[in-house]
Amino acid sequence: MRNRLFRELVCMVAAIGVVAATAVQPAAAAFVGTEQALAAAENATMARDDLSGWIARDDVRAQLVGLGVDPAEAAARVAALTDAELAEIGHHLDSLPAGGNVLALLGAVFVVLLVLDLVGVIDIFSRT
Repeated sequence: MRNRLFRELVCMVAAIGVVAATAVQPAAAAFVGTEQALAAAENATMARDDLSGWIARDDVRAQLVGLGVDPAEAAARVAALTDAELAEIGHHLDSLPAGGNVLALLGAVFVVLLVLDLVGVIDIFSRT
């Protein structure tokens, strides 16, 4: 009897904890001025134009075709992006290195080969 009461109490406390953990927080709202809204729309338009111009370049179009992507479909997808997605893509494009980091790639390959050799999957590095 006592064990059953304890079990029911634990289940009740766990259920209350789950409900309390998933409680909805109230939303905070603020006024957005006309200038802010127009500036955000202008920034999104500029980002969309920049990305569309980037996709319209001949070298990018050739690489898209080489990867099996239709450039018209890529342009349609750019036109369908939301403002937040455009801002995120623009941020990532600005922060990516132009040519990549060859040393990081070689280091990662070396680490993978070393781990596989230590585990015994492959035998590249001879142990004497």
